[in-house]
Amino acid sequence: MAVTLPWDDPTPAETPEEAKHRRPRTYSLLATGGERKAVNRNYFNSYVWKPSREHGFHALRHFSVSEELGAGESVVSLARRLGHSDPGFTLRSYSHFLPPQAQSPRESRRCRRIPP
Repeated sequence: MAVTLPWDDPTPAETPEEAKHRRPRTYSLLATGGERKAVNRNYFNSYVWKPSREHGFHALRHFSVSEELGAGESVVSLARRLGHSDPGFTLRSYSHFLPPQAQSPRESRRCRRIPP
């Protein structure tokens, strides 16, 4: 099943380049419900996925952030995607996911489990 979603920014574009990035895009779903429609995220999270916070979508969000930071994604652009108004909050919340070379020496040792 395919679903069309508005991406990047739903506000009206001011330039042709913005229009290109803001156009709706269609993607095939990886999973569908019993009626062959998109799975309701609240139902999925409550009844299919683990209902506890540490195993649900919140854990998936943290995993995604760790992958993006590990790949060198900018904290500022990541904060914007996560809906954080302050990139400092994102950095404080997720700095333990930064690759060792981007961390302080103390934090880098902790992540590699090397005693100080």
